[in-house]
Amino acid sequence: MSTLDEQLVVPSARGERRRLRLWVRMLLGCLMVVVAVAATVATGTLLEVKAFTDALKQSPQLRLGNELANADAGGPQTLLLIGSDKRAKGAIDSGGPPHSDTMLLVRLDPNQPDTTMLSVPRDLKVTIHPDHGTPSTQKINAAYSIGGAKLAVETVKQVLGIPINHVIDINFAGFRDVVNYLGCVFVQVDQRYYHSNLGLAAGQTYSEINLQPGYQRLCGDDALAYVRYRHTDTDLVRNARQQDFLRQIKNQVGAAGLVARRYALENIFGKYASTDIRSADDVLKLLELLVQSASHPVRQVVFKADLGPSYVTASHGQIHQTVQEFLNGGITPGHIALPAAAKKGHGHPAPLPAVPLTPTTSSDLAAAAAVAPSVPFKLYYPVREVTSAFAPADTVRSYALHGGHAYVVVVSQGGLGQYYNLQGTDWTNPPILNNPNQTIILGGRRVQLYFEGQRLRMVAWHDGRAVYWLINTLQNILTNREMLSIAAAARPVS
Repeated sequence: MSTLDEQLVVPSARGERRRLRLWVRMLLGCLMVVVAVAATVATGTLLEVKAFTDALKQSPQLRLGNELANADAGGPQTLLLIGSDKRAKGAIDSGGPPHSDTMLLVRLDPNQPDTTMLSVPRDLKVTIHPDHGTPSTQKINAAYSIGGAKLAVETVKQVLGIPINHVIDINFAGFRDVVNYLGCVFVQVDQRYYHSNLGLAAGQTYSEINLQPGYQRLCGDDALAYVRYRHTDTDLVRNARQQDFLRQIKNQVGAAGLVARRYALENIFGKYASTDIRSADDVLKLLELLVQSASHPVRQVVFKADLGPSYVTASHGQIHQTVQEFLNGGITPGHIALPAAAKKGHGHPAPLPAVPLTPTTSSDLAAAAAVAPSVPFKLYYPVREVTSAFAPADTVRSYALHGGHAYVVVVSQGGLGQYYNLQGTDWTNPPILNNPNQTIILGGRRVQLYFEGQRLRMVAWHDGRAVYWLINTLQNILTNREMLSIAAAARPVS
């Protein structure tokens, strides 16, 4: 973060302390169920433990030898969550064993201010040591194909040096069922996603997808295709897309909604997940820890790594930094520093350092003006942007949303897979706008700010009967001052 960005951000726990984000990456089903059960166990309903352990017996127990560390009651635990990868029908490797499409570590520590999550890049370059075979250099997701969950655990421990207490392995049919059972999920789709296997040879096919950009409701197969997509961006962008999807589930369902649905979720989880957890003692230890950690915000730790043409690579120093942040997590959310008068509500605008923005092209403005008549409210446009000379042109789309009207502007930041959006709709209370962290006056408008850690995730405002939001790229590439400057410069077009 630059010096100017640091001047804009000061520590604040306001709002963020109320966040509970235990819906982790592709494996949300398992933690949804555990959190729901924890809430009832906390009231002394031990029958819930038996119901949960019975549900687990629907799937085979994971046999991991001596790879797991014992957990003390009330002490920290690290969970490894694995999502299996089933290839598209007709793909060259569709008959082979599944890969670990997602590997996520979750650290529950009652002595730390945050619950931390760490996604392990599936393309991370590692040396795999099978029990009965020759070591080889491969992507880390190959460990699961070669030796199942046991070799995946061994490899993660070898690379990161982190003891693991429990493993949960869930396949994507469970993900689809959970999303559909929850009534689907509203998500900000950042760009156009499209792939068809029509006319392609068997070895060239992969999961089909056909999604337009903009805030919209995604159900089972579309949701799964969206979170798994990785063919025109990077492994790290996909990880961020999955995290955002789970953030939206949290906004829409909430802990109370999960508790109300716990029995059905337990059955879905037990049907599609395999785990080493079987005994009531293991369940009680984990639930006690979850209850103690329930008020902690959940923070995504970024895996420090470098992208290459075939692999994601990480030095010993990068891995050490990543592990330390994961084990000793705790970061206060961002907050825009305001003049004293503005804090008292006198309407003084937040100071904006100069930011070099690129004026929108006349052709982009003309395209926006052509769309403007199709929405019955002002069409705000980011007339000054952060982009590059080689980035594709902006796109503007109007469409129906939640019984009303909406539009979205898609802007390429310039990096691979890096798109940010300016969205407008006359649905004035969508779930994405729940729980802002701060309200300020910006460019003469009262705006709400939403932070992800110290990085500004979204800026939202109302005008007339419509609401608008500028949302960062999936990896929050735009700095705080860039987000504020783009939002302040946004103007209606006609």
